[in-house]
This record gives sequence, C-alpha cells and structure tokens, in this order.
Amino acid sequence: MAETHGLMERLEKAVTRLESLFSDSHRSGGMECDAINGVNGSIAPYVEAFDRLLNGSVAEFLRYSKILEGDVKTHAEMVRAAFQAQRSFLVLASQCQEPQENEVAMLLKPISEKIQEIQNFRERNRGSKMFNHLSAVSESIPALGWIAVSPKPGPYVKEMNDAATFYTNRVLKDYKNSDTRHVDWVKSYLNIWSELQAYIKEHHTTGLTWSKTGPVASPMSMRSVVTSGSCLAPPPPPPPGPPPIFDTEPIKDEGTAARSALFAQLNQGEAITKGLRHVSDDQKTHKNPSLRAQCPPVRSPTKSHTPSPTSPKNSPQQSHTPVLELEGKKWRVEYQEDKNDLVINNTELKQVAYIFKCNKSTLQIKGKINSITIDNCKKFGLVFDNVVGIVEVINSRDIQIQVMGKVPTISINKTEGCHIYLSEESLDCEIVSAKSSEMNILIPQDGDYKEFPVPEQFKTAWDGSKLVTEPAEIVG
Repeated sequence: MAETHGLMERLEKAVTRLESLFSDSHRSGGMECDAINGVNGSIAPYVEAFDRLLNGSVAEFLRYSKILEGDVKTHAEMVRAAFQAQRSFLVLASQCQEPQENEVAMLLKPISEKIQEIQNFRERNRGSKMFNHLSAVSESIPALGWIAVSPKPGPYVKEMNDAATFYTNRVLKDYKNSDTRHVDWVKSYLNIWSELQAYIKEHHTTGLTWSKTGPVASPMSMRSVVTSGSCLAPPPPPPPGPPPIFDTEPIKDEGTAARSALFAQLNQGEAITKGLRHVSDDQKTHKNPSLRAQCPPVRSPTKSHTPSPTSPKNSPQQSHTPVLELEGKKWRVEYQEDKNDLVINNTELKQVAYIFKCNKSTLQIKGKINSITIDNCKKFGLVFDNVVGIVEVINSRDIQIQVMGKVPTISINKTEGCHIYLSEESLDCEIVSAKSSEMNILIPQDGDYKEFPVPEQFKTAWDGSKLVTEPAEIVG
C-alpha cells in the first residue's frame, strides 16, 4: 500500500512538471506560430505581399478608372471588391489547413460570384462607348481563379492576361493619338496581372500555400476572417484529468487486438504456410491456357485509379433548357441543338444578340441591331441583315456567317474554323482575328463567291526604326 501511495505522489509531481513545461512552450511557441499564421494581428508574409499589390497596381488602376468615369469606374469598383474577396481567402489559407476539395469550392464561392458580376456587367452594357475597356476586364478577370489552379497558377494568369490584350490593343488603337488617359488606363490594368504573376512565382509557385497548423478551413472560419480579419483560434486545451488508475490487466481496444493477432500469425515463421492448400499443375493458369481464357482481364493496380468526383470525363452531362428570348435589350439564344429554323424578328437598333453553346444549328436575325456575340458554339450558322456595332466570335468551332447587309467589324478570337460570306455592301468590313485558325472570307464575284484565307502565320522584322509584320504565307 505504501508503495502505491509513493507511486501516486511521483505521478502527480510528474504531471505538474509536464503542465508547467507545456504552458511555457505554448507561450513562447505560440507567439512564433501566431506571427506566421496571423492569429494575434500579425499576417503571413504572402498576405503582406498581396497587400502591396493591392496598394500598388490595383490602386493605380482604380485611380485611372475614376478619371475615365462612367462604366469604366463602376467596373473598376467591382474589380476592387473581387480582389478584396481574394485577400480574405488568402488570409484564411494562411491561418487554416486545406479542407476537402468540395469544401474548397464552397469557400471560393464569394470570389466566383464577384467574377460573374463583373462579366455580367459587360454583357449588360454592350452598347457602352467603353465596351472594349469592359471586355478587357471581363475576359481576364477569371485570372483570380489562380488559387484553385495547380501546379501552374502563374501560366494560367498569363493566359488570362493575353485575353485582355486582345481588347486593350483596340483601346490603344482608338485613343493612342487622341487621349493618353486611356493609354495610362491600359498600362495600369495590364500591370496588375504582370505583378500578380510575379507574386505567384514568389509565394505560390505550384499552387496556393495553405497553413500546416491551425484548424481546417470551413465556411465558419471564412466568416470569421471576413468579420474580424483572423481565423477562429483553436480552443484552449482541456484541463488535465485525474491521475490514471493502474489495473493489473491493460485495456485493449479492437485495433490493438487485431494487430496482436496479426503479429502472432507473422511470428509463426515457417509454420504460417501449414494452412495453405496445395495447388496442382492443372489448376495453375500459367500452365493451363483454358483457365486463362475463362478469367476476365485484370487491370494493373499501378495504372488503376479512382476518378476524382470533379473529373469532367466522369461527371454526368448537364442538360440545359434551350433558350430563345428577349431579356431587356438582349436576345438570348442558348443551348440550341440541331435547330436550323431559328429566327429573330422585330429587332431594334438598341438590341444585342448573345448566342451561347449552340450546336449544329442555324439562326437568322432580321432587321438592324447593335451587336452580335457567338460564344462557345460548334457547327453554327448565322445569317443577319445589318449590325451597327460588331459581330464577335469567341471560343467556337466551325462557324459560318453570312452578311446580307452591312457590318463595320467582325472579330474572331480563339476559334477554329470560321467562314464569313460578305455582301456587296459589307466589303469595307474590318476582320480582326487573334488565336484563331482556318478562317476564310468569301467575297461575291460574278454571281458567285470567291474564297480568300485569312493569314494565320506572320513574320516580323526590324526595319531600322520599328517592327514590321506581314503575312508569312501566300494568300491567293
């Protein structure tokens, strides 16, 4: 009995000593951890670097946008809000551990909503005088999705930046010699993405860097970041329980019992094979071809894999309801399949047409409207009378366009296969193309059409004062 009492006293002293050591190490180590994860007001180095980007190039872009005013200013405020949403996500990542993939998508929802808002603003203002400005921002703002890209988020941002230059070049063309404010605006906007690429290269080379400590990120911790600027701190450790009571028989859980049984079997040594049944030659598949023919092929375990829930190849095909309707000033033509009798009548000059994800279909637009956009369509035909603005073809394949009246500009961007039939009235139309192939312009001649391919390859040389670019292929 005396021995048991002495043992209890020693255990109590040991527990007290361990508690003291834990408290001291928690205070000293906790400060270091907080300095890294930002729990006590400090922020992670990569959040500080992002703040420098916000206070630098993003602030400069906002300043030039305010000078231009109007739609550009309104759009820029939306961009500022999107960057603020991204900053909140970065603070969360610096303080919390990475959650499951489906929860990451939920945490990214505020940023995706801001991106969608920016793109919708552009669609609602297709008649704006600053439409090229709005398009430059709308086409490149998905770059903020780099935080979900791995292992090469930097190149993804560059790709979005390239999409912006298609429209910023138009802005420069329109204002380079007339209003330098627009030139400054272009430089400030493109500078954002250049600096973001440098930021990613330094802090998130192969993907977003999450904290290795702290709680697992959740919608609750995101709300805490938004409201207080820091992640929810983990609760303090519970007080130590009473000293353990020693029994003569240790308690074993099921896992321990299973492991003990396994080790007992392994410790049999050569005796472990005594329970195996002998297999004769006529039962071995490598010596009996007829048995091999009866067995289904077995995939190599090294090549097999369980597809991700988000794998696009295994996700069910989403079915969308076809749309052909006038929404405000915009004609929406969406998700049409194998429809060759689509017609839009009763058009007005202020209206625009947006054609999205239509396949193996043909649309005729009668009258005169402001602009037409064909986006993500395949094997689609368009016939229209007159457009006072621009006809755009984006991210599409095998498109045929016939102009019955006049159109000043047709833009082709990221498209494979585009045939444009011009009318006698539209021969002065400008064709602007980028990142596209298999483009042909058909010109009416002697009651028929003669086909002229649009150059896809160019050569550039220095003539002593400037770069001179010309087609590198024969166009006949």
